[in-house]
Parts: sequence; C-alpha cells; structure tokens
Amino acid sequence: MSNVALYIRVSTDEQADRGYSQRDQEERLKRYCETNNLKIDNLIFEDHSAKNFNRPGWNELLIYLKKKKSKIDKVLFTKWDRFSRNAGDAYQMIGILKKLGVEVQAIEQPLDLFIPENKMMLAIYLAAPEVENDRRALNTFYGMRRAKKEGRWMASAPFGYINKITEDGKYKFIEPKEPEASIIRYLFNEIAKGIEAPETIRRQLSEKGVKILSNQAFHVAIRNPVYCGKIFIKKYRDEEAHYVKSLHAPLISETLFNKVQLILEGNKRKTRKYIKFSSADIFPLRGFLICPKCGKNLTASGSKGSQKVYYYYHCKSFCGFRQSAELTNNLFVEELKKYEFLPSVQKILQNILLTAYKKYNNKAGDRRKRIISEIETYNAKIALARDKLLAEKIEDDDYMIIKAQSKQKIEILENELHSCLVATRNPEKVDDRLNKALSVISNLSLLYQSSSVEAKRKIISSIYPENLEFTGIEYRTTRVNSVLRSISLVTNGLGSINNKKNDQKTANPCLVAPPRIELGSKV
Repeated sequence: MSNVALYIRVSTDEQADRGYSQRDQEERLKRYCETNNLKIDNLIFEDHSAKNFNRPGWNELLIYLKKKKSKIDKVLFTKWDRFSRNAGDAYQMIGILKKLGVEVQAIEQPLDLFIPENKMMLAIYLAAPEVENDRRALNTFYGMRRAKKEGRWMASAPFGYINKITEDGKYKFIEPKEPEASIIRYLFNEIAKGIEAPETIRRQLSEKGVKILSNQAFHVAIRNPVYCGKIFIKKYRDEEAHYVKSLHAPLISETLFNKVQLILEGNKRKTRKYIKFSSADIFPLRGFLICPKCGKNLTASGSKGSQKVYYYYHCKSFCGFRQSAELTNNLFVEELKKYEFLPSVQKILQNILLTAYKKYNNKAGDRRKRIISEIETYNAKIALARDKLLAEKIEDDDYMIIKAQSKQKIEILENELHSCLVATRNPEKVDDRLNKALSVISNLSLLYQSSSVEAKRKIISSIYPENLEFTGIEYRTTRVNSVLRSISLVTNGLGSINNKKNDQKTANPCLVAPPRIELGSKV
C-alpha cells in the first residue's frame, strides 16, 4: 500500500462555484484513495495563489517530504492547475520531488510521466492556466490604464486623501482629508522656501506630536504629482509616458509642485548645503559658516576640559581652523546690529518701501489684465473652431488639435494668473505688515538673542542666502537679503547727511577765519 499526501488548494471564492472548493476537492481525493487502496499520510490545505511555489502550505509539505522519516510516495491533487499555474516553476518542482523519490499526480488528469510522450500533454495542462492568468492580468492592466487616463486614482489613497465610493457603488475616488491635507500643504510650502532640508522639516513636525509619514514614505509623497492634480501614465509600447489631469481636487498648485521638484532634483541652484540640524542651543550658526582657510563648511562640537566643557566651531579638514563658539555667537549678534536703525528712521523707510511696492503692484495689475485677455483670446479661438466644425469647414482632427493646443496654453496662463494674484496684496495690509516688519528689524539683535535655536536658524537663513565666511574677527558674505541691503543703504545715507550737518564747522579746518576787530586792540 502506497503512502500519499493530499494537496488541496483554492485561491478565490469564485472557485467554489466552479467545483474547486476545499471540501469538494477533499471528497474527490479521499474517494480516489479508497478506490485505489492508498493510505493518506498527510493532508495540506492551501489558500494561496499558484503563480509560484512560495506558498505556506506547500513549503510545509516540502519540508516534511525532505525529512528522512517521511515515507510518502505520491502527492495527489485534483487537477494540474491546483499544483501550479506557471509551467517553468512546475517543471522545476517536479524535478525536485523526483530526486526525493516522490511522484506527483492529478487524479482527474492522470499522466504517466515515465512515458516521454505524456510530457506534451503535461505542457498543455500547465500552459492553459498560465495563459488564463496572463489574460486576466492583461485585462486588469488595460482596465486600470484606461481609468487612469480618465483621471482616476487607482490605488490606496495617498497621505492627505481618503478613499470614497459613489452612491451607486460603481466608481471609487479620493478626496482631501483633514488635517492630513493641511500637513501636506505645509510641507510643500516649507520645502519650496529652500531654507531647511525636507527631512528636517518632517522631523520638526514629528517632534511637535504631528502624525506624519515615515522617512521613506515622506520622500515618495513629496515627489507624487497626485497632490497637484496630475496622474502619471507610464510608457507602454508605442505610447509615451505622460500626465493627465485628475478628477480629484489638488492640494497644491502645479507651480508649487514643480518648484519643489527643482529643489529636490538639484536643478535649481542651492543657496547652501542642506544641514540636518540636531544640536545644542550653543551652536545656532552650525552649517552656516565657511572655513576661511579651506572653504569647507564649519561644524561644531564640545571639548571637555578639566573644569568645564569648551565649545568650538571648527573645520574637519587638515587646516585645523577653530574658534570659540561663545565669541563667534557674540560677534554675530554685533553683525546683526548693523541692520538696525533708530525709531525716527522707521517712518521714512516705510514710506520709501510702500511707494516702491505700489509701483510694483501697478505693474502686476497690468500683467494680470494681459493674462486674462490672452485667456479670453484662446477661449474665443476654441469657440471659433467649434463653429467651423459644425459648419463642416474643418475636419474633426483639426478641431481636436486646435482645442488641445489652446487648452494647454490656457492652463499655463491660469497658473501664471494664480501666481500673479498671490503676489499682489492690498496696499493698506502691506502698510501694516511693513510697520511690524520694520519694528522687528529695528530690534533684530534682541529678537535673535531671545529666540529658540530653530528660530535663530530661520532668522540667519532669511538674512543670508549664502553661507558666511568667519575669519575669527569678522563675518564676510557675497550676498545679503535684498530688502535688508536696501534698508541698510538708506539708513547709511541718512546717517551721512546728519554727519555732514553736525560736522559743517569742522569739515574744512584749513580755511582762514574772516577778518574782524579783536577786543583790546588799538585800532
């Protein structure tokens, strides 16, 4: 009497309707064993796909067959598609079992594999389910690709969205979910500023207790065009890769998304190397200083002495440059005082800046009118082409080309219009903001000293677009914030005028005094 193992596998609920249920397979196999006087040594139930042999039940059976105490002669199943749906893997597994002295057999499709001609029938039995799998996968692929072209998101909702389904249950879609959607907007806006590294921004949010993505998922998310209302269609055969407009509402503008991608890809000139900051309050300038000897970035650390810890900004290279952190920080505070001004100068500066802004606002208004006029022109062009199509003066293909080109131009102009609207503000509101901003600048050094280390770094980044060179005595840089630079020039100019008035009597000390009658003279 031969010992056998029964292998029973299903992968989907639909197979029960086709006679593939586990109970049905078990009954058929046991009836076969009774009829042929076979002893059942092991019974394996599997609920897994047969596209490969990486299945829990099959692995358990294979381990059992490899044991010396195993005396199984055959592995039985109902049909060959229960064994495998991949011809290549099936032949390889049959070879492994043959070395173990175990024969495989489908009771409803019996084949004597010792007869060479039966291998042709085996190939047919194994290829048929594989072809069926491939056809099903291809149909699914075409269906999903068509849905993507229609602008539908065909996966689990990304962070910031939630999966929904229409009332009739036919279609699935995604819509913004708060507060995650606001977090995504905040992340893109902060990255676009180019001040902190993306990972630093993510970590700062996490430290504040905000629920955020993991590091890997975060870097995938900030490159996902779904947030600006675009669906990416991969290249397939002769069809090139392209983007389509999504049906769901975007969380950010396309302009903002593209700006972030330029920063991430490094195509935009970086003002400074990203620093993943994690340090004590004593090192707010870490990552912003350049070594005057070798030109590399200075780092910072503490050195333990006999009585206390001494803190330094220093270079990692062989040049050996280092300076006391306390001295460096104090000199930087003195550097900030150069941009401060007296309260009496604030009103003059405010009027100068507001006048310049009004001129810019007027130009932006003219630009906005021009963009709106161009959009109307392209809409009129589409309407005219539609009338010609109805009058049969142009072909369908010509109309579609005109429409597609005009729509593309309109989309670009709408993005420009959005940027223009964001850039322009009410002059009255600007006046209030200028007043607050200038009040802050007039006390810049005090604000810096009373701020946290994160706020100090933001102040440094906003003033100096490029790193500073610290010589040990003074700070040097090729670029300063344009607003602060302009304010500094104005205040210096006002100061020089006052000095001229005060020094009028001593400005020309070499001139001779006019003639006069001296007291006590005999004239």
